[in-house]
Amino acid sequence: MVAELATRHGQELRRFLRPRVRNSADIPDIIQEVFLRLLRVPNHETIRAPEAYIFTVARHVAQQHSLKSTPHTTSAELGDVLSEVRAAGDPALEVVAQQCVELLDRALLQLSPKAQATFLLHRRDGKSIEEISQQLGISRPMAKKYLVKTLVRFRKQLKDAE
Repeated sequence: MVAELATRHGQELRRFLRPRVRNSADIPDIIQEVFLRLLRVPNHETIRAPEAYIFTVARHVAQQHSLKSTPHTTSAELGDVLSEVRAAGDPALEVVAQQCVELLDRALLQLSPKAQATFLLHRRDGKSIEEISQQLGISRPMAKKYLVKTLVRFRKQLKDAE
């Protein structure tokens, strides 16, 4: 059954994944993972619509891949802000900025991967809520919710630090 699905729907699956995966070289790996997951199903007869099943699994695998491949902000990236502050030459301002960067970095790491990705795609990469929802495979309201959740967490972290 799996071989038959791969033969009949392989090209269709590639076309389905092309707009959902940033690097097209990853598509064969994602397709392989889809069929491996299908092979792990103990009883294939329980799958009512195998075609729908493989496309649903493909969407989930592509989302997981996207989250794993989305670069996460590091203290070094947030430290770029510090370089601007250092250029100003005020040591007190530099210490406060360093503390803020460390707080925000810790707050970012405490968020879920999707919330992190939403924030980074919006603020760092300049993507719109619509683009983010499409890239992560989530609804537009959910993307907004993740962004608001992140900003609220950042404000709380900074307020608690004062």
